[in-house]
Amino acid sequence: MDDNIKLKLASLPETPGVYQYYNKKGDLLYIGKAKNLKRRVNSYFNKQHDSKRLRVLVSNIDNIETINVNSEYDALLLENNLIKEHQPRYNILLKDDKTYPWICIKKEHFPRIFYTRNIIKDGSEYFGPYSNVKTMKVLLGLIKELYQIRTCSYDLNEKNIENNKYKVCLEYHIGNCQGPCEGYQTEEEYNKQIAAIRSIIKGEFNEAKQYLVDQMTTYASDLKFEKAQMVKEKIEALQNYQARSTIVSPTITNVDVFSITSDEEYAYVNFMKIYHGAIIQSYTEEWKKKLDETDEDLLERAIIDFSERFNLTSKEIYVPFELSLEIPFRKIVVPKIGDKKQIVDLSIKNTKIYRLEQLKQTKIVDPDRHTNRIMNQMKIDLRLPEEPRHIEGFDNSNIQGTNPVSACVVFKNGKPSKKDYRIFNVKTVEGPNDFATMEEVIERRYTRVLAEGESLPQLILIDGGKGQLSSALKSIDKLGLRGKVSVIGIAKRLEEIYYPEDPYPLYLDKNSETLKVLQHVRDESHRFGITRHRNRRSKNAYNSVLEEIDGIGPQTIKELLTNFKSVERIKNASLLELTDVIGKSKAKKIKDYFSNDKKSTN
Repeated sequence: MDDNIKLKLASLPETPGVYQYYNKKGDLLYIGKAKNLKRRVNSYFNKQHDSKRLRVLVSNIDNIETINVNSEYDALLLENNLIKEHQPRYNILLKDDKTYPWICIKKEHFPRIFYTRNIIKDGSEYFGPYSNVKTMKVLLGLIKELYQIRTCSYDLNEKNIENNKYKVCLEYHIGNCQGPCEGYQTEEEYNKQIAAIRSIIKGEFNEAKQYLVDQMTTYASDLKFEKAQMVKEKIEALQNYQARSTIVSPTITNVDVFSITSDEEYAYVNFMKIYHGAIIQSYTEEWKKKLDETDEDLLERAIIDFSERFNLTSKEIYVPFELSLEIPFRKIVVPKIGDKKQIVDLSIKNTKIYRLEQLKQTKIVDPDRHTNRIMNQMKIDLRLPEEPRHIEGFDNSNIQGTNPVSACVVFKNGKPSKKDYRIFNVKTVEGPNDFATMEEVIERRYTRVLAEGESLPQLILIDGGKGQLSSALKSIDKLGLRGKVSVIGIAKRLEEIYYPEDPYPLYLDKNSETLKVLQHVRDESHRFGITRHRNRRSKNAYNSVLEEIDGIGPQTIKELLTNFKSVERIKNASLLELTDVIGKSKAKKIKDYFSNDKKSTN
């Protein structure tokens, strides 16, 4: 650390603010916010970092600049704006998502309503973005059905209307517009419709419904029953749409909900807006991590970023865990039970589903990235010293102690490497003894690996609980491999993960990708072992019948099975057919044996 950096660190204030790191070329590397600038910035230089990217960042810092503000909230706002402006190399990528559509209420006389993917800062109102385009189009269809809003782009100012500059078009004649271009509808009446539409978009249906009820009552009073019926049908359409939207408790009003799911490389943030018991907006996006950002840091940043983007003003915000963030006039709540907790859970579910969708796409488009991510996640989940690129799984198979075998399957980069599979016929163990069998097979496998100079796996997976794991470890210790390779056991009933000398098992989420890989290794070792065990048992059953015949040895049995394929065919073969293969003397012994066998059976 050079003297300039040391001086900077010593003189930093203990106040909220934003810090900026620059390299020797003057390039901006990273922007961060802090509740206490001195403590936060010094933490980068006073400890050893696990993250390689973080170590590289710190090694490249040549200059530090800070901006002091009044509160941590102000620091978050400032940080958010600076990141968007400068997009430093090591910061989270904040997306503007202009590709998603918005509903626009145009700032003009007799405002038009339409959807757009481009936001123009001309005072118009924008609602969205809508990640589900179908939902947005259904809403626009409802608005068109309920209200007669113009679609033309005429400049309908008072002077143009008075001068009869425009004429009504087909939309007027088919009843979709009331003809404000020729003064057939006042701007005051038109704007009442706009106010009702604005309420519907926000999720507040009462005002829009009351407007239609008043209109229906007026028509009925004037004995215009046909028009009153048409308005009644509009009210029913509005009620049907509202019923489809109301999927949470009506007691939850005007609330913003945020949640996050993350892995080593990416975070997935969901935002939901609840208004009068209805989810009127839901949006999820992926953020690329650059350093070791915590979920708390990311969610705080998301709240600030989304609040600015979507102009959020709800007085209550629901989140899944405690945050240190404080926002003036807005309360952050962590629901524990009931409907509020359910809506947070729903938001979390959206992040997880979105993440799975992204991972599926990545698996197709970029399989290497998919593999790297899973390997890194397994390292974290299983607390391994390195990524388990090479896994070997073991399972024992025997039925009533006969023909015991043990299977060894090999996975490389999370996928089966079948050419490396091995089967072990148990030699030293009598009867069904899983523990002794595991001890024998592990010793045989890795004695040979060491002797032949092959590479050791990063992870050995034992199918079984503490007993099988302990037996495997005896051989691992005997070979001096403890600490050179990780060994764990997986028990079938509850999928517990056992570690050496740890009495408490690890339980992984049943949807965890790490658990799915371990299950695949375990199931594959079981399948391979059972298949080979059955083959051996079947082969021995054939051999045992032929071995009972006096004068018929192993070589003769081999020649018979090679030519006739099965004991049944040997049994049914003629004396001449047998003689051609093994000679007349041995052929006669086989025929006599099976003839006597038939007589004794009868």
